[in-house]
Parts: sequence; C-alpha cells; structure tokens
Amino acid sequence: MDLNALKQKLDTLQSKPQGGQKTDYTTIFWRPTVGKQQIRIVPSAFNSSNPFTELKFYYGITNKVMISPINFGDKDPIALFANKLREGEYNKENYVLAKKLDAKNRTFVPVVVRGEEDKGVRLWQFGKTVYEELLALAVDDEIGDYTDIVNGRDITVETVGPESTGTPYNKSSVRVRLKTSPLSEDSSLVEKWTSEQPNPTDGLFKRYSFDEMKSALEKWLSPEDNEEEIAENPNSFPTPAAASPTPASNFSLDTTKAKQSKVDQFDSLFDSKDSTNNGDDLPF
Repeated sequence: MDLNALKQKLDTLQSKPQGGQKTDYTTIFWRPTVGKQQIRIVPSAFNSSNPFTELKFYYGITNKVMISPINFGDKDPIALFANKLREGEYNKENYVLAKKLDAKNRTFVPVVVRGEEDKGVRLWQFGKTVYEELLALAVDDEIGDYTDIVNGRDITVETVGPESTGTPYNKSSVRVRLKTSPLSEDSSLVEKWTSEQPNPTDGLFKRYSFDEMKSALEKWLSPEDNEEEIAENPNSFPTPAAASPTPASNFSLDTTKAKQSKVDQFDSLFDSKDSTNNGDDLPF
C-alpha cells in the first residue's frame, strides 16, 4: 500500500470543509432606507431602449423566493395549475387559490446612489406604485429621458417606515430633480457605470426546473402529508408547507368528483403535454 497516498486521503476526509464564499448582496442590490436619498437611474447595459426589467416571482411556496420560468420563455407548472383552476364553471375556492398562486411582478432598474458612487451600479427593485411613478415622469414632456448621461436628472427617493404606513413595510415615493446634470464629470466612470452592471435575468436568481417547482407546489398544497413525513423521519428538514399560515389543502381540487388522493388530484390537472418543456402554449 502507498501509505503516503492513504495518509493524504485520510487528511482530506478528516479536514473540515471550507464554507462557500457568501455573496454580498448589498453590492448587487440597493434598498432605500427611511429618509431621503438621491439616485441616478443609469441606461441599461443590456437594453438601451428600456432600463426597466420586469420579472415574476413566487413568494411563500417555499422558504425561498422562486423566479417564474415564464421570465425565460419556459413552462411554469404553478401558472399552469392556477390556469387550470380557473377553467370551467366558477368555483370560489378554486378562484381564491388561483389568485393566491399568481406570480408577483417586481421591476428592477440600475441605479447609482449619490454619495455612494464608489459602490458602482446596483439594482433597485420595487413594485407597481413606484414603477408607475417612474414611468409617469419619463413620459412627461417637461422631464423626458432622466437617464440621459449628459442632460439627465437625479431622482429623490423618499421612504417612510411602518409607523407611517400602518403596515410592517416601508413605502417609497419618487420625485425628479428640476435641474439637469451629467451622470458624472468623469468620462471613465460613465463608461464603467454604463457597461458594468448586474444583470437581473442572468444568474442572480436560482432557476428551478419544472419538476422542482411542481414538487414544491405539491408539498404546499398538501401540508398535512409533509407533517406525516416529518413525523416518520424527525431528522428531515421541515418544508415551508408544514408551516404555511393558510394551508391550501382546504380547497377542493376535485373536478371529477371521483375519490382521489391529493397527489392524484394534483397530477390530474396536468395533462401530458403540460409536463414537458418544449411546447409553445405558455400561460401568459
């Protein structure tokens, strides 16, 4: 035996694995804090005609946010399932469940934060209200293209906390600066900011396969099945479905009125062509 080789193998097995380097998301995403901050929306390096990127996400199906495959032109089992629930004669329970399963829209835009220019371009994500405000400013003839690198405009973001919103969340509003200004007086910075940007559609969010998302949805729909599995295997990691505040299993999914298990009911709503990824009938 090669004792040296065996010793190296033993050392490898006994050595503690090095933890993977964690991503510092504050270098990728910007989140406004309570108060006023000035930003500059930068022309997108990936779409010169539109700095805004709209993406669909699912919240609460698992303990992680899941990006919808629809964003990439792929089939989405959760969207397919929600559409199936809406088909046929109106059923209030199925309609409520379908509404709960609808993906949420989030919009991303590249920004430079004034006073934090050393951090480069980051992505600001927001919902419908802020998006509408920013679009309204852009189509205002007296304002125009506020992303222009020579004669654009900074934007003031004002954020209030839960004590003002009456919710657990902050709320932001925007207004444009009246004075036009260049993105930067430093041409090298302008070149860097307009070319080196995080891409919201490339690698920032884990992309789940059709089967992974279908399995997650199945577990969310049948939380009591997960509880049985955990009881049988106490060392298993508890799934989010087991802790779902509003378990969806109370909704009737039986469209044939036949006695079926929950898994059978779930699978019956997907025909064979829906379980492939090569079709064109996307549920937009």
